Amino acid sequence: MTTHLALMVPGTTEYDGVIEIHAPYDADLIGTLDAATSDTVEQALATAHMLYRDRRRWLPKARRIEILVRTVELMEQQAPLLAKLAAQEGGKPIQDSRVEVARAVDGVRNCIDCLRANAGQEIPMGLDTASAGRLAFTRHEPIGPVVAVSAFNHPLNLIVHQVAPAIAAGNPVIVKPAEDTPLSGYRFVQLLHEAGLPEHWCQALVVNEVGLATQLVTDPRVAFFSFIGSSRVGWMLRSKLAPGTRCALEHGGAAPVIMDADADIDSAIPLLTKGGFYHAGQVCVSVQRVFCHDSIVRDVAERLAYAAKRLRVGDPLLETTDVGPLIRHREVNRVHEWVLEARRAGAEVLSGGSTLSESCYAPTVLFNPPDRVRVSQQEIFGPVVCLYSFAGLDEAIARANALPFAFQASIFTRDLDRALYASGRLDASAVMVNDHTAFRVDWMPFAGQRQSGLGSGGIPYTFHEMQTAKMTVLRSPAL
Repeated sequence: MTTHLALMVPGTTEYDGVIEIHAPYDADLIGTLDAATSDTVEQALATAHMLYRDRRRWLPKARRIEILVRTVELMEQQAPLLAKLAAQEGGKPIQDSRVEVARAVDGVRNCIDCLRANAGQEIPMGLDTASAGRLAFTRHEPIGPVVAVSAFNHPLNLIVHQVAPAIAAGNPVIVKPAEDTPLSGYRFVQLLHEAGLPEHWCQALVVNEVGLATQLVTDPRVAFFSFIGSSRVGWMLRSKLAPGTRCALEHGGAAPVIMDADADIDSAIPLLTKGGFYHAGQVCVSVQRVFCHDSIVRDVAERLAYAAKRLRVGDPLLETTDVGPLIRHREVNRVHEWVLEARRAGAEVLSGGSTLSESCYAPTVLFNPPDRVRVSQQEIFGPVVCLYSFAGLDEAIARANALPFAFQASIFTRDLDRALYASGRLDASAVMVNDHTAFRVDWMPFAGQRQSGLGSGGIPYTFHEMQTAKMTVLRSPAL
C-alpha cells in the first residue's frame, strides 16, 4: 500500500494533479503527492510573509530549542523507518542510509548548539569625540521567509541542512523537496509539527511545472533562497531573484585527487573506493579524477579496479548491497554513453563499463581517458572514477584546476611540505590530506566555488546566513 501526502500548506484547497514516487531500483510505486498550483504557491508565500511581518508571532528562542529537542527525540525513535524510507526512495544502500539518518539527527542537535551560542558583539565606542558617551552592540534577528529547494541524493539530511537552521534562526520556511525523493523531506516537516512547531512556520510542497518553482523562488517576499542541485538550474534561478534576496547555492564538481609518488596506496584504495562509489557516485564531491604519479599510476589503477569489481550492486534495502541504483533509468544510459565515448577515444576500461540493469551501472574504473571527453570535463554523477598519470606535482595541480568547478579536493602524500604546497595551490574550498574528497562532517563549512556554488553550507554557517545583525546605539551621559 502506497502513502499519499497532501500539500503541507495550511489553507490551500486545490492541487494540480498527483505526482507519483517510484523506487529507483525496481520502479515500484511507493507514494503519491498532491502537486501545488499557482494559488498554492501564493498561499504559502503569503503565510510566511505574514508570520515574519508580525513580530508578536515570532517564536522565542526557548520555544525553538524546545521544538528542536523534541524533534531529535522523535527522529531517534523513528530512525529505522527514516532510513528505510530514504533508501527506498533515493536508492542509497540501507547501511549508508542509516548513517544519513544519524547525521540528520546530529544536524538538528547542531542547530540547538548554534542557538545556545548565538550572541552579538559590542562595537567599540568612546574612541573619539564623535563616539563619546555611547554604547553600541548587535543582536541577531531572523532574516525573513526562507525558500529551500533541495536535491535527491540525501533526501533527509539535505532537508535538515536547509530547514532546521531556518527554524533555529526564527524564520518561516517553505521547502520544496526534489520531485524524485520528497517523502523523507515531508516526513521531517511532519516531525517538526509533531514536536510542536506551528504548521504555518514550515510548509512543504512539490510542483509539476518549473514555472511554479520559479514563482516561489523569485517572489520579492523571499528573504533567503537555499538551493541544492544542478548548476544550470541554480544559476538560472539566482539570476531571477528579487532585489535584496540573499542566497546560497550548492552545485556539483568533478573532484580531483592527487596521488603523489610516496602515497600510502594500501590506505588510499579503500578511501578512493568509498569516495568514488558511495551512493553510486551521486554526490557533489565524489572522487572523479585521480591524478597519480607515473611511478604508481598503474598499480593504483589496477588495485582500485579490483576493489570496484568486489562491490555488490543491487537492491538498496538489502544489508549486503554496497552500491545501489542511479536515481533515474535515463541516468544509467547517460553514464554508459559517457563511458563509451571515453573508451572510443582511447581510455582503458579496467572494471565495469557496462549496465547491470535498467537502474544499476557497474562500478567503473577508466585509465587515462583523454582530457577532451566528457568524463574528464564534466561531473559524471555516476559510479565512474578516472585515473590519469602525471610526472610532476605542478602538472597534477594544473590539470586538477583546469575545469570551471572548485569544491573539495585531496592529496595523498607522506610529505607534509608537499601536502601544504598542494593545499595552497589547488582550487578548492577544502583540501583533504590522505583522505577522499567526499569527507564531510555537518558542522564544517561546505562551499562550492566558481561554477560549483555560492555561499557556504554547513549547519552553523547556514544558521549565520539566515540571520541579520541589528545594531543598537545608546547615548547616555552616564557612559
